[in-house]
Amino acid sequence: MQFQFTSFADFMAMDGHGIYVWVSYAITFSALAAMALYPLLTRRRLQRELQYQQRIAKRRRRMKEERQVVEETA
Repeated sequence: MQFQFTSFADFMAMDGHGIYVWVSYAITFSALAAMALYPLLTRRRLQRELQYQQRIAKRRRRMKEERQVVEETA
């Protein structure tokens, strides 16, 4: 088996084209990671927002019930 490059440094340099190749790989993997993480982060944010809205609605219902009790006793 014969390798295309004689050393690891030659492999990284790729006859002067290495910077373009490795930057392309970095951009591609960064984009893929962002596309994988975005839905997870969005889901967590939406769950927190929903829990917040549910707490507010529960508090409003409780306040409304307390007002009705006070009005009935008055």
